[in-house]
Amino acid sequence: MMKYTDKMSKNLNDLLTKNYDAEKGYKKAADIVTNSKLKQFFTDQAQRRYDFGHELKTEIRNYGEVPEKGTSVTGDMHRTWMDIKSTFTSNDEEAILKEVKKGEKNALDEYTEIVNDVTLPPTTKAILNQQRISVEKALENARNFEAIVS
Repeated sequence: MMKYTDKMSKNLNDLLTKNYDAEKGYKKAADIVTNSKLKQFFTDQAQRRYDFGHELKTEIRNYGEVPEKGTSVTGDMHRTWMDIKSTFTSNDEEAILKEVKKGEKNALDEYTEIVNDVTLPPTTKAILNQQRISVEKALENARNFEAIVS
């Protein structure tokens, strides 16, 4: 059975944790905003990130690794989605979207870096590429919403 390198295992678990963070961030955003279309977008993205987490957990297990559980509380790489919490107290849709865009840009960079790793197995690469495309669409949608609410 093929196994991930230690570095790849760590990267995938980091990505898994960030998806948990993003899911929580999107749920929080959906709870706060009043714009119904924006609320639906955030709710859909939270569900998508939940699904990403399950896909990643299954894939990590398929390679004999143990997926991490829960959201992060430490580490620079996870701070973007955590920053959103302070923004959310203001109920400022434009500010929330700005944080969402920042989070998605960081996620996109991370997905791209991992997908470009030559040690990545083809099945994992396919899953990550699919998720990366979804993150790109979410970023584009956040930009479109920002133009509407500003």
